[in-house]
Amino acid sequence: MCSLTLFVGCGEDKSVPKPVAAKPAPKPVAAKPSAQTAPAVPQAVSGKSGKVLETMDSAGYTYIQVDTGSEKFWAAAPQLAVKAGDDVVVPEGMPMPEYHSKTLDRTFDMVYFVPSILVAGAENPPGDMPADLPPMNRGKTVVETTDVDLSGITPVEGGQTVAGLFAKKADLAGKSVKVRGKVVKFSPEIMGKNWIHLQDGTGTAGTNDLTVTTSAMAKMGDTVVVSGVLVIDKDFGYGYAYDVIVEDAEVTVE
Repeated sequence: MCSLTLFVGCGEDKSVPKPVAAKPAPKPVAAKPSAQTAPAVPQAVSGKSGKVLETMDSAGYTYIQVDTGSEKFWAAAPQLAVKAGDDVVVPEGMPMPEYHSKTLDRTFDMVYFVPSILVAGAENPPGDMPADLPPMNRGKTVVETTDVDLSGITPVEGGQTVAGLFAKKADLAGKSVKVRGKVVKFSPEIMGKNWIHLQDGTGTAGTNDLTVTTSAMAKMGDTVVVSGVLVIDKDFGYGYAYDVIVEDAEVTVE
């Protein structure tokens, strides 16, 4: 800049400039990478990471079996480029137990449907759910039949029965509730939570099965006391909805 200033000055003033002592050249400084050249820093993604064991495409969707090192599971996302051996991150998604793909003519014990998957650090754009995904309407996310013996279950002191929670849901919404029952189904680590289906022998179809989310562990057949906030008309999307659910509950196994 100094040299440029002197040059411009000479062009405008005919007088000879006084000599200027030359300044030592600055030491070279390593240039910082620009936004275009700086390596991309992957953002944190909640979910599970692992290696792809198997993959298949069907009806605009890609199904992958992932090995995390401690478990294996299936996930599905809008069709993407992926192969066995790739490292992936699968974000939290919608669990579909006993899902039957008509186009693959295959039934999966459990598939997690997600809008996108990270493959070797590159995210595939979100997409729509597959055409053959069956609707999950209210009443379809309950345990309709069980072999668990529900006889002899008494209400917890100061608490409600399962049927009572449904009957009084409008008044109890947003409030802390307590209920005793038996675990008729336990599904761990789905959307970051453990899921319990609780029954106590009260109620009829549609009012006899209570869904509970918790960080606690339990097993089928356990008698438990559940304490948590009752939420009504909870919709997780894609029709995966509950008329009544107790969220982030404390669970005491008796």
